[in-house]
Amino acid sequence: MINSTKIKNQFKSLQQKIVQTVELVDNKKFLQDTWNRPEGGGGITCILENGSIFERAGIGFSHVFGNKLPPSASVAHPEIINSKWEAMGVSLVFHPFNPFIPTVHLNIRFFIASPVKNADEIWWFGGGTDLTPYYPFKEDVVHFHQTLKDGLDKYGKDLYPKYKKQCDDYFFLPHRNEPRGVGGIFFDDENQLGFEKTSNMVFEVGDMFLNAYMPIVQKRISHKFKQEHKDFQHYRRGRYVEFNLLQDRGTLFGIQSRGRTESILMSMPPHVTWSYDYQPKKGSLEEILYKEFLMPKEWLE
Repeated sequence: MINSTKIKNQFKSLQQKIVQTVELVDNKKFLQDTWNRPEGGGGITCILENGSIFERAGIGFSHVFGNKLPPSASVAHPEIINSKWEAMGVSLVFHPFNPFIPTVHLNIRFFIASPVKNADEIWWFGGGTDLTPYYPFKEDVVHFHQTLKDGLDKYGKDLYPKYKKQCDDYFFLPHRNEPRGVGGIFFDDENQLGFEKTSNMVFEVGDMFLNAYMPIVQKRISHKFKQEHKDFQHYRRGRYVEFNLLQDRGTLFGIQSRGRTESILMSMPPHVTWSYDYQPKKGSLEEILYKEFLMPKEWLE
C-alpha cells in the first residue's frame, strides 16, 4: 500500500518552503486561504499581490478525492473511470512587476486510484516547470535549464532531454504557432522508476525550482524599465491566459473536478492586454525575443 499521507505532507512542506523564501525576498506576506471541496478534499491557497517584486505570486496545495474521475483524467485511463481516486499536488505561477524578470510556473502532482476491490493501486506522478521571459537574456535561460538538468541527471541522463522535449511540445500554442516561453521540463503518467525513486525525483524538481528561478530574480530586480516595456509584458501575458484557458490540462481537471475556481485561476496575470496584429520593431529587444528565444531550442549545447 502506498502511503499517500506521507506524499501529502511533502507537498505541504514544499509549499511552505517556497512561501517562506519568497516572503523573505519580496518583504511581504502571503495571504493563506484554506478551502474545502464539498465532493471531498480541499487545499491551501497562498497568494501575494502588489508586492515589491511580484504583482501576483500564487502557490496552491490541493488534495481532492472522489469515486468517479472527471473526463480530462479518464480519457487516458478508461480502466479507472469508476474508481476511487485521490489527486494532490502543488502548483504555482509568479508574475513579477519588472518586465525584465520572467514569469515562472511550477506544478508537481500525484494521482492514485483503486480500480476494484483488492486490485493493485494505479498511480503516477506528473509535473514540470517552465520559464516565460519578456526580454531576452540567454544566461538566464541557460541557468534555468542547467539547474534542471543537473538535478535530473542524478535519476537518469535520459530524463532531462526527454522531459525538455515534452515541455516544448506541451507549452506550445498551435493557434499562434509559437511556444509560451523558453520551456523547461514536463512529464506526466510517470511511474517507471518505481514509487520511491519517482517520488524522490519529483520532489527534487520542487527543490530545484528555487535554485533555478530565484537567482534570475535577484539578477534582474534592479533592471530599469519604461512604460513601453510594461506594455510589451502585458501583451505577452495574453499568451499565458490563452494557454491556461484553452489548453492546460491542469486547469481543465480542476474545473471538471469541481475544484475551487479562485484557486484554479490564481495563475492568471493581474494585468494583461491584447493588441491587434502586433509586430515588433526591427532590431528591438522584442524582435530578438521572437526571433531567437520563442522557438524550441537546445539551450545547453
